Amino acid sequence: MKTTAQIAFLGGGNMAQALIQGLLRQGYTTSQLRVGEPLAAQRERLQRDFRLLATADNPEAIAGAAVVVLAVKPQQMNEVLTAARPALESARPLLLSIAAGLRIADIAASSPGLPIVRAMPNRAALVGEGATGLYAGAEVSAAARLLAESIMSAAGSVVWVRRESDLDIVTALSGGGAAYFFLLAERLAAAAAALGLDPDTARTLATQTLRGAGALAAGTGSLAEQRAAITSKGGTTEAALTALEQGGFDKLIASALSAATRRGAALAAQFGRSGPSQARPPGAHS
Repeated sequence: MKTTAQIAFLGGGNMAQALIQGLLRQGYTTSQLRVGEPLAAQRERLQRDFRLLATADNPEAIAGAAVVVLAVKPQQMNEVLTAARPALESARPLLLSIAAGLRIADIAASSPGLPIVRAMPNRAALVGEGATGLYAGAEVSAAARLLAESIMSAAGSVVWVRRESDLDIVTALSGGGAAYFFLLAERLAAAAAALGLDPDTARTLATQTLRGAGALAAGTGSLAEQRAAITSKGGTTEAALTALEQGGFDKLIASALSAATRRGAALAAQFGRSGPSQARPPGAHS
């Protein structure tokens, strides 16, 4: 959904650039997009690559914006929002936060009275194949939700969650999920090499299998149906899957997701307890 809305980004890092690229592909113009970025080299890169306004003056970026995408580091958020508060109070934009681990209540403390949507994208947004979880409180209008969804969908798929705490599970599942699949592909390649296959050949096959599985998963049918279509009764795939089940694969995956979810909740609680300017930031969706 392309609109005439003016969008300001506070922070011009990789995720902001991924969203800008996606919005431009959707038909937004460079005159609709502005970036507040403190680093001169980054501003020059943004201006060169996208030919849009990139300024060290956040109030200049915010002026007239319908949406402000908060793409700064979580530990910098309090300072940035406090300095920008007069401009935010004047523009009254929707705040769309992509800062990992920072609760809506923490953002609202520095920018009271503004609608806030929290987003949890993942690294695949950098190649336009992201998966983003969104949450907004009941006070956020349907129009604001639709606008937030349209911005995040510029970099991939979007889902809404019912509770803000669900974003901790989103972080565990899709935020770090690509790393789990990379680990599986890495271990498959290593196991094939140990059985005698050339290591480079094993890596090529594992990588392409990972890519192909993703493409198949995006097609029709459930994940279980896709798996069943590959698994012949009494065949090699069934033998491998049986070995995984007997090795406790289900419990191991459940344990991994639970550990990541607990860690995400602990980091969020740390921000809420210490304040975003003091707490140690989480890694990028780790």
